[in-house]
Amino acid sequence: MNIDLPFHRSWLGDEEIQEVVDTLKSGWLTTGKKTERFEDAFKNYIGCRHAIGLSSCTAGLHLSISAMGFKDGDEIITTPMTFPATANVMVRERLKPVFVDIEPGTLDLDANRIEEKITPKTRAIVPVHFAGHPCDMDAIEAIAKNHKLVVIEDAAHALETEYKGRKIGNLGNLTSFSFYANKNITTGEGGMLTTNDDALADKFREMRLQGLSRDAWKRYGKGGVSHWELHDPGYKYNMTDINAALGIHQIKKIEKFYDLRKRYASVYDEAFKEIPQIEVLKVREYAKPSYHLYMIALRLDRLTLTRDQFIDAVESGGIGVAVHYIALHLQPYYRRVFKTRPEDCPIASEYSERVLSLPLFPKMAPEDVERVIAVVKDVAEKHKR
Repeated sequence: MNIDLPFHRSWLGDEEIQEVVDTLKSGWLTTGKKTERFEDAFKNYIGCRHAIGLSSCTAGLHLSISAMGFKDGDEIITTPMTFPATANVMVRERLKPVFVDIEPGTLDLDANRIEEKITPKTRAIVPVHFAGHPCDMDAIEAIAKNHKLVVIEDAAHALETEYKGRKIGNLGNLTSFSFYANKNITTGEGGMLTTNDDALADKFREMRLQGLSRDAWKRYGKGGVSHWELHDPGYKYNMTDINAALGIHQIKKIEKFYDLRKRYASVYDEAFKEIPQIEVLKVREYAKPSYHLYMIALRLDRLTLTRDQFIDAVESGGIGVAVHYIALHLQPYYRRVFKTRPEDCPIASEYSERVLSLPLFPKMAPEDVERVIAVVKDVAEKHKR
């Protein structure tokens, strides 16, 4: 099968290339001044006090959870409709993920279902701003305050996302972002952890580099001999200057990239909203989504083929498609270890069988968008029930 229009293609210009070459020539490749520049630019964009550059969004979630001092067997409420990283970091801290079903339309964690899953062992809520649409954070934070729970936000999809006019990452919670290759801006691999807490920020900067009190750039820079101290065993989670070299210029293009994705998403919405075989996802009145993904949900009762067969038909037209996601409570590990069942989160189970994500990236041309629409419409029409 020849896919000539991929699901995603990054937009990297001469500026990024030149910055990486400059980094290579500098002789300093790991965490240094360019990481600091990217952190400062990101902090200013979000409007938070601290932005800590990391190797991944997963690293940010892990640092956030590990810093809370939870005990073995404590429970964290989250959504099943997410990438495994969200729950994997909980499992690796010997905690129990408790999945709460999603709301139809946005596929976000349903705040109205959280209370029924809270137990004496519940310690935190990890909302995931799915596909870049913000969760109902007022409702989530009210529940957390009432039950004395920590809120840690998974914003892997939510770089430009706003909730009631405030950027995600500046709501007062620990928040982790992703710059993986298919994200709205990319550093190849990388992430950022934001916080307004000075003490936690200092802790995270140490914990991202083995728990050392001085990072390598400061230890071996021009300031002369200095010594490090180990306060707590940490991790190897630091961002490198090679990655940051991309981010320094990618972040300058956020609004340009966002405007293009939003425009293309609007074209998709208009084209698909009247097709009875397709459900277009909703945008709540409180939300400014990041348009990280453009997802549709097939109405399988109106089609003569499955979601996977639908994907095969679209890809046979040369168009790349992805699935976000098969819910975690359906995955073999969670079914085996935590005894989860499809009926535990029936809405997520049902969407898991019928969602697919279409290409949505700023380097697409308008004619690429029209081509995707034509192919999807054709498949839906040929296989309507």
